[in-house]
Amino acid sequence: MSYTRTDNGSETVVQFEGTLDAVTAPEFRTLVDELVAENRQNITLELSSLRLIDSSGVGVIVSLFKRVRANGGQVRIVGLRDQPRAIFRLLRLDRVFPT
Repeated sequence: MSYTRTDNGSETVVQFEGTLDAVTAPEFRTLVDELVAENRQNITLELSSLRLIDSSGVGVIVSLFKRVRANGGQVRIVGLRDQPRAIFRLLRLDRVFPT
């Protein structure tokens, strides 16, 4: 997994590439901690280049959502396709996250 973080005023866009699984989730969790510590309020996860996600990756995204929302912010997910989209639909997360 690799990611690019772009801050534009109050908006942060994180663009992922590769896989978000048990191996790469700890790196993403570090980014989540940074975003929450910086009190970023509007976060968009751009997942069009994400090929695979497992329960570890989903757990980190849900953690980000809960923590940002508790601080009055919003997390959006854009670009879901293929296996990640199927996982989000299976878990009904497509109803939770604004897309």
